[in-house]
Amino acid sequence: MTQTHKKPHKNKNRALIKPLDAPTLALTVFGLGFLRPAPGSWGSLPPVVLMLAISLLGGSMTATAGVIVFMLLTHSVACVVFGRYAETRFALPDGTPQKDAPEVVADETAGMSVALLAIPIELALLSSTDNGSSWVPSFFLEPPALLAMAFVFFRAADTLKPWPARALEKLPHGWGVLLDDLAAGIYAGLAHGVVYYIATL
Repeated sequence: MTQTHKKPHKNKNRALIKPLDAPTLALTVFGLGFLRPAPGSWGSLPPVVLMLAISLLGGSMTATAGVIVFMLLTHSVACVVFGRYAETRFALPDGTPQKDAPEVVADETAGMSVALLAIPIELALLSSTDNGSSWVPSFFLEPPALLAMAFVFFRAADTLKPWPARALEKLPHGWGVLLDDLAAGIYAGLAHGVVYYIATL
């Protein structure tokens, strides 16, 4: 009987941390992409943690949105500029290039940033309206709960890849790595807004 060899899942292949050069730091979001399990979830955390910190420090909605937009732009640029480099830097052990290696999580950081942009808008609307009649507990409308909900929505959308995310993933090099996550971020932001609207009726 002929023995077949199943190709290992891409997360089973660990790229070497060195060389820890500037493109590697940018693509892995300062090494988060090397963490296991679920490197994509680790890569999604920086904008969430940063937004929570700004909220706890009493930062304004404008400052919060500005920081998130900055994270979106810088990590998007990293994906596109270093996309070709990433394919060989994180190649499989046999030398086969990987277009979207698990270590590359700058795309998750960018996509999560898109999803989080819904929150400053929602909080601004909340501050300008009377929410006393809301049927949900007040903690549900606090920043930590809103951030947790956005994180869950984004990870779900990034995993399921609803149209057109899966099609965008097929684009060449860094564009394909980035754009499917941005699409997932848009879906997550829209879902977040719908749930928030229903909760504040």
